[in-house]
Amino acid sequence: MRSNLSEIILTVEGVDPVELYGEKDVKLNLLRKAFPDISITARGNSLRLSGEKRFTQRAKGKFEQMVRVLKERRELPVHMVEELLLNGSNPFENHLHHQDSKVLVHGPNGKVIKVKTVNQQKLVNASLENDVVFAVGPAGTGKTYTAVALAVNALKNRLVKKIILTRPAVEAGESLGFLPGDLKEKIDPYLRPLYDALDDMIPAEKLNYFMENRIIEIAPLAYMRGRTLDNAFIILDEAQNTSSMQIKMFLTRLGPNAKCILTGDLSQIDLPMNVRSGMRKAIDILKGIEGIAVVHLSAEDVVRHRLVKDVIRAYEKDSERQRLDWEEKHGKLPESAPAPQEAKEEEE
Repeated sequence: MRSNLSEIILTVEGVDPVELYGEKDVKLNLLRKAFPDISITARGNSLRLSGEKRFTQRAKGKFEQMVRVLKERRELPVHMVEELLLNGSNPFENHLHHQDSKVLVHGPNGKVIKVKTVNQQKLVNASLENDVVFAVGPAGTGKTYTAVALAVNALKNRLVKKIILTRPAVEAGESLGFLPGDLKEKIDPYLRPLYDALDDMIPAEKLNYFMENRIIEIAPLAYMRGRTLDNAFIILDEAQNTSSMQIKMFLTRLGPNAKCILTGDLSQIDLPMNVRSGMRKAIDILKGIEGIAVVHLSAEDVVRHRLVKDVIRAYEKDSERQRLDWEEKHGKLPESAPAPQEAKEEEE
């Protein structure tokens, strides 16, 4: 019987023992509870397991998985430890597998929010594999809705601690001073699409709690300046209406454990005539950087009224006609050049 006893001493490296064990050893106590037949003792960055060999080996495997998850995710929520001890696998890998099932989140009254098109699934996959994703496409393709669903999913699974939703209030030049009402009343009309998406995914009472406690923030882009956004899922909506300096400011806000999706329709730019879209420029100059992806959606992804697809196609044909006219008069435009109308406005 004595030969079946073993003692294993593990050294914790590359992670904070406090994050690993939890406040007041709450996570370590979960490991002890899962293996009541062995002794588990922690001293600084060392963990001692002693008892019957088959149990110490199993506990060692579970503990090493906890360390691996913490290194990969930079955090180890209690619910992940519980899932790991219960199911025997990396809970973040389970989360990725769940995403492939196309169901993103369950909304109020059992409403299922799921991927509806191939390119929406590409957006989901790109967000899982990259920290910054540009989602480019016409109105009605589900860019914002899918992005918000991914953010809510990440919050519910405690992969992030907060959601930050922002968009430029470009129509009012971000001063908003001439509009009636207080600041919130001035801003809300520009942020309404984000509220609508959240209403579909989170019960009203819980959404109010999240908003009041700043777990979910919705604010104009100008309010991002000077902040560091960590442990957050950030969405910049209507990114085509940012200047180059605005989008640079936004992207340099990201903290070490943040995910970000920028959505925009490059055929609907509302910037002043002499300002080129910062989203267009960012896509050009950031191309090829590891961790940054671009997903293009098209009229085929439209999930609104059937006529929306026809409207989009008609405008695409008109845009192509303008490009051909421009090239006939001025020569071929480079691939990364603005649309002909935008180019004309910049020339003026």
